[in-house]
Amino acid sequence: MKRHATANWKGTGKEGKGTNTTQSGVLKDTQYSFSSRFEEGIGTNPEELVAAAHAGCFTMKLSFDLNAAGFTADNIDTKCTITFENGAITESHLEVKATIPNIDAAKFAEVAAGAKANCPISKLLNTNITMEAELA
Repeated sequence: MKRHATANWKGTGKEGKGTNTTQSGVLKDTQYSFSSRFEEGIGTNPEELVAAAHAGCFTMKLSFDLNAAGFTADNIDTKCTITFENGAITESHLEVKATIPNIDAAKFAEVAAGAKANCPISKLLNTNITMEAELA
């Protein structure tokens, strides 16, 4: 399976503007710019998109891994914060809150750590990945 997205940029790095479009059409000519990346401008940015990808990938992997261990989550909420410093992504931090019937904290921590280490986006990222995981 292959998935794709495209980016278009017009102008200089600081004054220019770009768009992102995904194969699915969920993003279609979605604006990004210097101000949306380095300030608080309107639009998306690469780090936000990486955060969304990591949160989504990890959460789905955790669900699969819980199921393999004999559990089904009622709910999993994951927030991913990407730290971008000095021109590099230096950290991806996952904050996980889950409601899972009949699981104890130790087993949940074990399964969550495995999902963090083995989701495809975690494997892709060449950065420090940290996590706080708690049962609701």
